[in-house]
Amino acid sequence: MRAFVTGASGFVGSHVARALADRGAELRLLMRASSPTKNIEGLNADRVLGDLREPDKLQSAMSGCDVVFHVAADYRLWTRDAADMQSMYRCNVEGTRGLIDAARQAGVRRIVYCSSVATMGFTGNGRPADENSPVELKDMIGHYKRSKFIAEQVAIEAGKSGGDVVVVNPTTPVGEYDVKPTPTGRILVDFLKRKFPAYVDTGLNVVDVREVARGHIAAFERGRAGERYILGGENLTLKQILDKLAVIAGLPAPTLRLPYVFALAAGVGDTVVTGRILRREPRVTLDAVRMGRKKMWVSSEKAERELGWKIVPVDDALRRAVQWFRANGYVG
Repeated sequence: MRAFVTGASGFVGSHVARALADRGAELRLLMRASSPTKNIEGLNADRVLGDLREPDKLQSAMSGCDVVFHVAADYRLWTRDAADMQSMYRCNVEGTRGLIDAARQAGVRRIVYCSSVATMGFTGNGRPADENSPVELKDMIGHYKRSKFIAEQVAIEAGKSGGDVVVVNPTTPVGEYDVKPTPTGRILVDFLKRKFPAYVDTGLNVVDVREVARGHIAAFERGRAGERYILGGENLTLKQILDKLAVIAGLPAPTLRLPYVFALAAGVGDTVVTGRILRREPRVTLDAVRMGRKKMWVSSEKAERELGWKIVPVDDALRRAVQWFRANGYVG
């Protein structure tokens, strides 16, 4: 099998590439000139320079490939200005549209598109969402979620109109190689730096990033075109996650619960002062606080039923993440 992977220099993408390599796949990795290469060191793979914002150049790069794993995305919960925001939509939406068209023209057999759990229809009652939970674009908080929602609709429509496109929706992956780090990785780093004095009453579904990579391959092998599959792990409150980290890292867990109104005020203040005035990325974005008002809990029953997905405890992934952040200088 010859696989074309976007986003292989990033967190999830690097694990997808490694999982494919373990299965003996020939790899062709799309890289930008500015992409870091630390996560793919040692991988036997062809590297192709390109950019999702220039999809007309992708067809030749995918020629001869059997499958495309489209994992790349502009994943930020804050944009500096309108130009920054437009760049996100060009990457996440138009980049996905162009990649799917280019893959069709190149004769690629199947496309696995990595979406996000952020596109699901969450409620405020803690009931787990699934692939059939009602949701609309207006329910999406922030430009990242909106851009991923629109891009997912592009992928689903392509799969239902004759293209062989399968969508996977990872929840909140944790593990090693979170180089950026992701917003979730920042929670871990802040905890390790003892910058997490309080918590809010929110919840996440946390999943081992290695399992997410295996789920991508399962979607290629067993998924149905035009369908989406939640790749989830354990539904946990933020307090439960921090308690697990405390045991793993040997640090005290916060005991002060912060009311939502105070978290909202902190998000507004940091977004205005740090983001708009100082022009730096806020540590606490308003969009992140607004997302946290609902517990983002899900059911992965569809993936279990159709892909053979298995939910595993997240403790080992948290342990590997802590070790990796410490070993790579994120904690100091």
